[in-house]
Amino acid sequence: MTETTIRANETVVPVLPCADLEETLAFYQALGFEVTYRQTRPYLYLALEWSGFAVHFGRPPQDHDPAREDGGACLVMVEEVAAYHAAFTEAMRAAYRKVPAKGLPRITRFRPGQTRFTLLDPSGNSLIFIQRDEPVTLEYGGSRKLRGLARALDNARILREFKNDDRAAFRAVSSALRRHGDAATALDRALALATLIALATALDEREHIDAWTRELERIHLTDAERERVSDELRRSGT
Repeated sequence: MTETTIRANETVVPVLPCADLEETLAFYQALGFEVTYRQTRPYLYLALEWSGFAVHFGRPPQDHDPAREDGGACLVMVEEVAAYHAAFTEAMRAAYRKVPAKGLPRITRFRPGQTRFTLLDPSGNSLIFIQRDEPVTLEYGGSRKLRGLARALDNARILREFKNDDRAAFRAVSSALRRHGDAATALDRALALATLIALATALDEREHIDAWTRELERIHLTDAERERVSDELRRSGT
């Protein structure tokens, strides 16, 4: 009997649902992906490549709805995730004259120290770019080294960056601001308001944004603290 040796040189290619061929092509080509294969009959099949990885697309299931954003997912492990986010945001700004932060397609926010981001395509698929040295464990609920509003802000960061759940992050910060706002530092209150403004914008729930903005402007901050809060708003696209 011949013994077969398995060598660690596999290549895995995801096949994601494609709700609309032309929209998918327009989006990925705008980002710089190259079409390596395209077929519409007898069935849909599309192959795209960018840098060192490939992603393929096929016919979606009958009940597929891109608005649910649960079409499919692909994890892309990289050395330095910031460079990928910068490349895609530059390409999206050139193609759309802005960087879409809500709806489809869009790219999630990114700030220094972050280890992942998500690219969502017109079919509701998620390409999640992850830095290889990302921490193995996360402190859901916020770091135990923090207390009150500061811990809630850390929890919101995890919910946004790792779970892509703006709604849960919004609820966490809203609740913590009511409970801990009076005892929090001026900077943490300002960061909480900035976070709520950013999340409300992403969720397209703008009812309280003007009030939060006025409250934020009344908080006394140092120049360095004010710049940090402004940077938080800028990175959120607000």
